[in-house]
Amino acid sequence: MFRLALLDDYQGIATKLADWSRLPAESEVRAFHDHLADEDALVARLQDFDAVLAMRERTPLPRGVLSRLPNLKLIVSTGMRNASIDVAYAQERGIVVCGTGGQRTSTAELTWGLILSVMRNISTEDRSVRGGGWQTTIGPALEGKTLGLLGLGNLGSQVAVVGRAFGMNLIAWSQNLTEQRAGEFGARLVTRDELMSQSDVLSVHLVLSDRTRGLVGARELALMKPTAYLVNTSRGPIVDEAALIDALRNRRIAGAGLDVFDVEPLPAGHPFRSLPNTVITPHIGYVSNEGYARYYGDALEDVLSFLDGKPVRVITAS
Repeated sequence: MFRLALLDDYQGIATKLADWSRLPAESEVRAFHDHLADEDALVARLQDFDAVLAMRERTPLPRGVLSRLPNLKLIVSTGMRNASIDVAYAQERGIVVCGTGGQRTSTAELTWGLILSVMRNISTEDRSVRGGGWQTTIGPALEGKTLGLLGLGNLGSQVAVVGRAFGMNLIAWSQNLTEQRAGEFGARLVTRDELMSQSDVLSVHLVLSDRTRGLVGARELALMKPTAYLVNTSRGPIVDEAALIDALRNRRIAGAGLDVFDVEPLPAGHPFRSLPNTVITPHIGYVSNEGYARYYGDALEDVLSFLDGKPVRVITAS
């Protein structure tokens, strides 16, 4: 019997978005709706499975986990990049790792949802009206403000296009960004310190790596205007979480819109859950009807191709 585990199915839709009946007869497909952070508990859950579908980076699959799963032959990751899977060790063990396509604009769309919500106090005013109140806050307009883009790749450039439509001034920085690339999207290349000090909205669009971890720390946050907002839909650890909490508590910046965190799901009692000058979402930048349909449809194709001896969209260690 072929057994497939669908991990972190928070919304309970994993078995509905692909026709898993196309798998060989007597195959077992089991969706898990909870998240296990404890490695021992995760190993105990997955020991009897031949294949695992990992939803993005929700559940890490490091060497310490993979080495204790002797039956595992296939890992499918939604998306074509997953830093939480030890792909090199999987290759060493003979475990095939495959990826999927996705929906390319949903994260940029959520970025603008967070920007508008935190700056115009949409969540606060929604709660006020539902509670019988009326106007309680004043928020800044976007036109004429400076949008700072920490990264101008695929996602950063999508955010830039919308920023121009709002009439914002665009500046950008990343380690390898050129004036030509910045100019293609109507942005001006600046230094990192200039990006921090000049931005009215700083939006983070970098890949998490050793080079970018903690890139925005206490020093960088201290350069920001007290009226500025930080928005992060990339990865939590790019911004020093403790430093950001301190800056928000002491109103050294006006607010933050956050979709990503150091630890996910966000622990109960975490300061971000109660800071009034934040809008927080549960890492849903990539969560859309269209994106999920592509993820699970491609995942089924990956599994069928693997069982046929012709795996597709194979991810290898760089």
